[in-house]
Amino acid sequence: MGIFTNIDIAASGLSAQRLRLDVISDNLANANTTRTPEGGPFRRSRVVFRPKVSQPYWRSPFLPAFLDNGAGKGVRVVKIEKDMAPSRLVHDPTHPDAIKTGPRTGYVEYPNTNIINEMVDMISATRSYEANIALVNGSKSMFLKALEIGK
Repeated sequence: MGIFTNIDIAASGLSAQRLRLDVISDNLANANTTRTPEGGPFRRSRVVFRPKVSQPYWRSPFLPAFLDNGAGKGVRVVKIEKDMAPSRLVHDPTHPDAIKTGPRTGYVEYPNTNIINEMVDMISATRSYEANIALVNGSKSMFLKALEIGK
């Protein structure tokens, strides 16, 4: 491991959580959007993370192979996927996007975005972001102390 490896790992976490916050903001901004260019109501998006794993690494002989996940290199965003959960139906026959025919006549399809879940996700992403910032600051102070020792 290099001297700046932990800062690189924290930087990957910072960029991933920033993207997660951007997606959450988009979900909140479109919480009442009933019509999109694709047609139908807005669909909630979510970010899927996977760990970055380095291929060549030293493995402890005392750790069983089935428990070893590899040496960590941070996190990466695999994809941003749409949540295909059903839309909320609200009866409002005067709405311009109300369903005109069929068994759901007079109902409006609203996005599947739950404001409370989005706020919880936002708090989680913010705390993760703060934890990565604390790691960078701790590493910086450790490097400065190491330089003071060398004086």
